[in-house]
Amino acid sequence: MNFLTPPLPPLPAGLDARTPNVARMYDYLLGGKDNTLIDRACADEVLRRVPLARETAWANRRFLGRAIRFLAGERDVRQFIDIGAGLPCRENVHETAQRARPDARVVYADNDPVVLAHARALLARDARTRAVAGDIRKPGDLLADRQVREVIDLSAPVAVLLAATLHHVPDSAEPHQAVADLMAALPPGSCLVLSHARRHPSLLPVERIYERASAPAVLRGDAEIAAFFHGLTLAEPGLVGVRRWRPDDLILPCDPDVPMLGGVGLKT
Repeated sequence: MNFLTPPLPPLPAGLDARTPNVARMYDYLLGGKDNTLIDRACADEVLRRVPLARETAWANRRFLGRAIRFLAGERDVRQFIDIGAGLPCRENVHETAQRARPDARVVYADNDPVVLAHARALLARDARTRAVAGDIRKPGDLLADRQVREVIDLSAPVAVLLAATLHHVPDSAEPHQAVADLMAALPPGSCLVLSHARRHPSLLPVERIYERASAPAVLRGDAEIAAFFHGLTLAEPGLVGVRRWRPDDLILPCDPDVPMLGGVGLKT
């Protein structure tokens, strides 16, 4: 992707610049430039409490890339819906998927106006890619969206990507049911790529910090994360630390695990 053409747009009018934005904080952790002073200050507070936060963000990003290459390259998946996509950065979903399958089609869905403004500007010239307003809490609305239907054929397998998204959705929004409803609407051969911060003593301070941000941090136990894959068959090696999911470089036994689980579920 060319990050110079077209230019990135200004932040949408009316945006609350006083509230740290989780997408911009994540962008900062990944070394991006689409963030503000208040985002950086909040992310720096996270880093002081959780020194592995930046490493965790990168490990999650690399996990997503490996999962896409696995699905596009080994399972011939050609359609992807990235929900809670976050700000565009290096090695975006459509770039990775189209490198393996040039005809791959990708929809980026997010409920954050900052994300949508940037994504639409950067993706304007790609006919096989769309950025749409969408929310995992409303799976029916997302799949019924006209722009989604222009790109995605719902009679063919679709990979749903929920990378570091669901730990910003509270239990009151019933995220497990939303994921189940979404996957039930897709045909056999579809897949779920999911990563989620796990409940761990080292991460407990993060929940309080994110109370001031645009979305909460909701840590869940391993069994609660595994429940998102109910009814699906987990691809090997199952639900594991994101760094250890089909690594393409050497992982030593002494290397610390980052506090985030990831896996790929297959619908048969």
